[in-house]
Amino acid sequence: MSSSTTAPGTGSRVLTISGSLRARSSNTEVLRAVALLAPVSVEIVPFDGLDALPHFTPDLDDEGAILPAAVRALRDAIAGADALLISSPEYAHGVPGSLKNALDWLVSGPEMVNKPVGLLNASSRSRHAHESLAETLRTMSAELVNGAVITVPLDGRRLDAAQIAASEEFAAPLRSALRALVESAVEHRASAS
Repeated sequence: MSSSTTAPGTGSRVLTISGSLRARSSNTEVLRAVALLAPVSVEIVPFDGLDALPHFTPDLDDEGAILPAAVRALRDAIAGADALLISSPEYAHGVPGSLKNALDWLVSGPEMVNKPVGLLNASSRSRHAHESLAETLRTMSAELVNGAVITVPLDGRRLDAAQIAASEEFAAPLRSALRALVESAVEHRASAS
């Protein structure tokens, strides 16, 4: 693509976070599919450090405290991204502990404030965690992008990223969600400058 026809969102960086620690999680595969579907003008950066984060302890997050390296890596990754895309499973009608722990580490920092966020849900049966996660993010002052909060109804189908990306049933809504997220990130970046 020539520079004169560069798509909107050039230089946009989207950080992806899977709420599952399973190697072949449907949520992780959906995010990998997004990377396959992304235009060259959008950099998709997966964050894979949820399992390295210590349990949230307010004493370690007090003013002047030295943050654990894994927490600093999370905050830096989010601060360096134009937008965030999260895909999470539901465990016992709730958000997985590892993802909630990561969000707890972000509450006191500025990284999530007004950050455009998209939420993907890989199961039409998982509604409780999706709604709870959205509420948590709104409480943290993140900007949930309506067009980027979608369900990708894999519903137990064990598809990998390439299979998801090759299926128009899934690829079309994923492209649309990514487009909405990037457009919001571009608008946010323009208004901040």
